[in-house]
Amino acid sequence: MTETVTRWIRDHAHRLTTFDPEAPSTDLLPMVDMVRGAQVVALGASTRQTHELSALSHRIVRLLVEELGFRSVSLEGDDPSRVGLDTYISGGKGDPRELLAGARPFWGTEEILGLVRWMRSYNRQHPDDPVRFAGTDLAPRGRSPRFDDLADVERRLAEDTIRWHEGTADRIVYWGGLAHTANGDPRTVSPSPTPQTHRNAGGRLREHFGAGYVSLGLTFHHGRAPYPVPAPPAEFADAVLGGAGIDAYLLDLRADAPTAVRSWLDRPTRTRLIGPHYDPEDNASYHLSGGSLADWFDAVVHTRKVTPARFLDPAAN
Repeated sequence: MTETVTRWIRDHAHRLTTFDPEAPSTDLLPMVDMVRGAQVVALGASTRQTHELSALSHRIVRLLVEELGFRSVSLEGDDPSRVGLDTYISGGKGDPRELLAGARPFWGTEEILGLVRWMRSYNRQHPDDPVRFAGTDLAPRGRSPRFDDLADVERRLAEDTIRWHEGTADRIVYWGGLAHTANGDPRTVSPSPTPQTHRNAGGRLREHFGAGYVSLGLTFHHGRAPYPVPAPPAEFADAVLGGAGIDAYLLDLRADAPTAVRSWLDRPTRTRLIGPHYDPEDNASYHLSGGSLADWFDAVVHTRKVTPARFLDPAAN
């Protein structure tokens, strides 16, 4: 079966030719038809700490803003208004490098800085039709939730996204982690230190928006993130995706496929999930489970080899 799946991937993959956010979006254009009717497109990365997955996310944001009229970007994990990023992209107030220094650590990268600067540049050129950060501005004032468990975190992530959409009618690009964005109803995250099984934000957003919620999984095979990450175990979906031997590609999981391929896409699997704490000696333990590739994602953007994200140097200009 693996050979049949690999052949299908090679035949149906849309090869991506660059990681440069400033490059033309020609190679990404097949994505337009995949997400055309979406109100929310989620970019869920299997790790936040690689250059390639972040650079591709930036390129996809540009595509969705410029080609399909998306006007809100949700950066998962912090509130852009808290650190002043919303003020910067709307009016240029502040130094984005200094502002990102006050955000959560995984925002403190050159890749996120590039996104923020691009949003500011876009707004200078389109003052009457700006792009903005989605936030919690529309939430009831004075609300200061305490999360007793991860299920509460997932619920709030979904509620904030739904509330922002209802209040603005903006189409939203949701940039976050794969554990949160996959259509998991439920799904299991391992390790935690013990596996956590619950309904996640992606599952709630799919219930609310239906086909208007499109889940893109950004996966990889091996590399550095920034620690060495060996190839995934053979039973992981990432092993087959990487086995196609293509450096980077977009794959529509809803495309027509023979029975053997559809069986592979629909059967329960695991896909790697790597956070800030990772032990290469226990590689197989870091994964998402409790569903199939076709359950979790409408399409995948797969990169065979990754390199570390470039963390901001506070001393740089």
